[in-house]
Amino acid sequence: MKLIKRIAQKNIEKELFKGRVVVIYGARQVGKTTLAKEILTKYPDDGVYINCEQYEVRQGLSVRSAERIKAFIGNKKLVILDEAQQIPEIGLILKLMVDTYPEMQVIATGSSSFDLMNSVGEPLVGRASWFTLYPISLEEVEQDKTLFGVEAHLEHMMRFGSYPAICFEPEEGAMRKLDALASGYLYKDILAFEGIQKSGILVKLTQLLALQVGNEVSLSELATVLGISRQSVSKYIDILEKSFIIFRLRALSRNLRKEIAKSEKVYFYDLGIRNAVIRNYNPLAMRNDVGALWENLMIVERMKRNSYHGHFANIYFWRTYDQKEIDLIEEYGGRLQGYEFKWGNATARVPKLFIETYKDATWQLVNRNNYWDFIGK
Repeated sequence: MKLIKRIAQKNIEKELFKGRVVVIYGARQVGKTTLAKEILTKYPDDGVYINCEQYEVRQGLSVRSAERIKAFIGNKKLVILDEAQQIPEIGLILKLMVDTYPEMQVIATGSSSFDLMNSVGEPLVGRASWFTLYPISLEEVEQDKTLFGVEAHLEHMMRFGSYPAICFEPEEGAMRKLDALASGYLYKDILAFEGIQKSGILVKLTQLLALQVGNEVSLSELATVLGISRQSVSKYIDILEKSFIIFRLRALSRNLRKEIAKSEKVYFYDLGIRNAVIRNYNPLAMRNDVGALWENLMIVERMKRNSYHGHFANIYFWRTYDQKEIDLIEEYGGRLQGYEFKWGNATARVPKLFIETYKDATWQLVNRNNYWDFIGK
């Protein structure tokens, strides 16, 4: 597997040895373990990697005793606890470690915000720095390949996504690994959550969401198709989101009567997973969903860019009842910035109502000609 330098690494390293636990979370196989071990190479004699999925590790770290934990870990300066949510009451264990041994730097990783935040969040208030690791970004590809290489890689990423083990794989290998990864998501991690028993419904829901990328999602319609309650649909979507498979955009509404207020759209963190779910790896020239793929790609790449460079913006979409719309709205520094995404060299015009309603707002078309200004640093 090709090793790509992750942008998050330098951000994480800046937070080391400040008396706080560093928490890295994100989907399985997104590169958390590789990143943590890469940081560990800088401390060859003073660091230790601990896989918390191993039974003996769970036993060794499950007792809330500072002396016993120290005896288990030893006199190490840097400690990696991989898949830390596997340790019972890990939040209290980490609190004990950081309070008792502030000179020790702990990096904890976890594969779902559902597990990790529930286990770690409250005990570590004020004692942790959180970092989300996403699939490989186009900016990280550019650092490795140059901008020309990004252009050459765009279609591959729109078809097969950007998980580290898949991002640079030839087509056949990419499809095989995606099939295995998608099955692992849906049948291993998510079904382990309490109350998730009907795998067929969850798979069907994910397929329906994949076919609605870029469109407003109706929980009632999904419930009718699946034959379950609206509340169950909402619960399953929430779990898919907390497992880093999908994310939601909610509608921006500032009480303009024509604006749609209670609505949301769903996108996938990785287009390879999305395409695997519906079994469509066709070349872009043979697809009728290229516009939706491009919109999804631009939004998730912007999220990666904002996260890695400290640009903390609220994000929405905007639509009126008479179908005027803007794909993405960022709220940052008290101002609104609107973006419309078009594949190829297509053009678009800003909705007049949006500019008239939000006087200080800006609007920009993002297409193949200027996308790098939007997603690059």
